[in-house]
Formats: sequence, C-alpha cells, structure tokens
Amino acid sequence: MDNMLNLDRIPKELKLILELLKEGNEQYLQKHSQVLCRDIDWNLFIKLTLHHRVYPLINFKIKMLDGEIVPTHVVQFLHQQYKRNTFQMLRLSAEMEQVSRLFSKQQIPTLFLKGPVLAQDLYGDISLRTSSDLDFLIPIQHLEKAEKLLLNLGYEKDDYIQTVLNDWQWRHHHVTYIHSNKEMKLEIHWRLHPGPGKEPSFDELWKRKTRSSITSYPVYLLGTEDLFQFLVSHGARHGWSRLRWLIDIQQIMKKKIDWARLYILFKAYHNPYVGGQAIILASHLLNMRVEEEMKPLLISRRPKELAQEAVFYLETMVNLHDDSVPAYVSRYHSRHLFSLMSAQQKIFFIISFLYPYPEDAETLPLPTKLHFLYFPLRPFLWAWRKSRKDVLRRGAE
Repeated sequence: MDNMLNLDRIPKELKLILELLKEGNEQYLQKHSQVLCRDIDWNLFIKLTLHHRVYPLINFKIKMLDGEIVPTHVVQFLHQQYKRNTFQMLRLSAEMEQVSRLFSKQQIPTLFLKGPVLAQDLYGDISLRTSSDLDFLIPIQHLEKAEKLLLNLGYEKDDYIQTVLNDWQWRHHHVTYIHSNKEMKLEIHWRLHPGPGKEPSFDELWKRKTRSSITSYPVYLLGTEDLFQFLVSHGARHGWSRLRWLIDIQQIMKKKIDWARLYILFKAYHNPYVGGQAIILASHLLNMRVEEEMKPLLISRRPKELAQEAVFYLETMVNLHDDSVPAYVSRYHSRHLFSLMSAQQKIFFIISFLYPYPEDAETLPLPTKLHFLYFPLRPFLWAWRKSRKDVLRRGAE
C-alpha cells in the first residue's frame, strides 16, 4: 500500500517531535541525534510540544537523544510541565470518582470519554496524556437531574447555547459546567458528536462499555471498538490539528480490536474512509504497523487523499478553537469537514440547513407558539441577513 505523504512544508521542529514519537525508533534516534537536532529552534520546539499536547511523552522520549545536544532549559521545562500535568490528572481523577459515585447513586449511567480513564486505558499511566477537563456521556433524559447535582456541588453552567425549536438536542452535543474555586471544567455529553448524523444509542454503548482500572469505585468508558470510532471521528473533525489525538490512535491500535465489527460500525455511523485516514496518518507519521485485518478501511485512494489534506493542519500551529482563526484556515476547514462526510452524511448536512437556526428568531422574533413559521420563512430570513452583510461590507470598503 502506497501511503507516502508529502511532509515538505512541516517545520523541522515538528519533524523532530514526530521522530521522537514514532514507534520503535530508539536506535534511529541515538544514531542520528546530530542530524535531527541541527539548526533546531528550541523555543519553537517547546511551543509545538505545548500546542500538540505531547510534552509528557516528549519529556521521556527526548532522553533518547544525545544529552549534550538538547539545551538544559528545554529538558527542565519539559520535566516541569510533566509534573504539572501529573498533578492535574490526579485532581481530575479525584473529581471523576466523585462525579461517578454521585451519578451512580442517582441512577444516572455515565460513560467517561476522555481524561484520566483514557490515559489509563491507552497509555497505562495517567501522567502520559494531558487533559484540561472531564468529558462524559449520559442519556439525554437525565440532563436536568445531572445539572441539579452539579449545581449543588458548586458548578456553574456555561450557558452559551442558543436554540430554537429544540435544535440544541441534535445540533449540539455537550454543555459545559465550571467550578471556579476548584478551577475544574466538566462537559456533559448527550451525543458523541455534533449533528446532524446517526450515532449508536446510549443503551448500545452502555452494553459494550469497559470498566476502568483507574479507581476502586466502578468507572466506565466506551468499549474498544466504540472508543476507536469516537477517537477517529473526534480527531478527524478537528483536522488532527493536535498530535495528541493521533497518539491516541497509535496507542489504541496496539489493543486487541475486532476490525470486522469496527468496519461495520463505520459503515453504519460514519465514513469508513475516515478510519482509513487515521490509520494512514498513524502509519506514516508514527510508524504504526498496518495489519491485514485493517485493509477493508483502506480499499481506495480516498483515505490517503484525506490523510494528505490533514497534513495542512500540521504545517502551522492551527488552533480551531481560537476566536481569531485566519479566514483561509476557516475556509479550508469547512471544505475538509465536508470531504470527510459519507454521501448519506452530506445529505443530512445539506437538509439541516432547512431547519430554523437561532439567528432566524433573532432576525424576526415570534411568539414560541408561532416558531413553526420559521420553516417556510427561513429562505427569506437567510436572504435578508446576507443582503444586510453585503451592504455593511460594501459600506466598510
């Protein structure tokens, strides 16, 4: 299989990071330390380890290089960040157990998606993966009860979601709660991903769940195949713009996976080409071995094309959550997201534009009982907003 990618525009500092993260690369690193570290901008190297959230792993991997080559301040900085992250993950672990106990007593089934459970499951050590918050999935009918429990614990809801005709239930997928005293953030998910799109039901995911070994009290996460699909879809949706998400794929590919079942899940709920994209990226960038049973996800050139598109996000430090994302990045990302969709997903996505948006209610406020009128009015309201934007743009020019 030809999975060679064009990496010419990736900065040499990131190429060094990739060499450090590659599977089974120890001898190569020891032998070629001088060449790999020639003319490295170590300040940029540090910034990239922070941006890609890989500094815990790099803290250990960098010791494989010639000790006289890497500046002392780089080694010290990485170690300090590693210790800081370890304390953060311990704090998250304690909070996760508290939430799990509380929700279990109130009969709210909970699946933790990332955070310490993912670090323990994939890396075997919570200190080797970073996390800034706790993400967990619950059935949508328990959202109100869960919110009351968190408010009683001192959390405040970050109520940023605007909605009309209950579109929040499928257009969005989580809500955020912040505890200012603890400096802790929780995200309650009722969907794995933002809509529109098909997903396994919570009951299906719960039946296939895995118990984490991180705490003595039962804490659950997604089953291996569901977790692989979740991580792939999440990473692809963000353009693999942080290497941490691709390292997760590297780690989960080491686990025993039922690839036949996984392929069925991709066919049912996502585009199998996206699974192939992740495998090619992990293979080419991180030296992961492509096994024969993975081949059904690589049956055409499309996965390689999608993988090459994702290299764009590694050429600069793209932060898609930044409010000031450059216009050219936003345009590229919109096109890339559409290219990731299956034919069915593209149909759902296009049809979703016909469903009213909160902006329609802002443009023409109507009483709640008349919100159904936004369906026939939507094309006219959209045209009105667009014409106003064009007028304002021309005025500014």
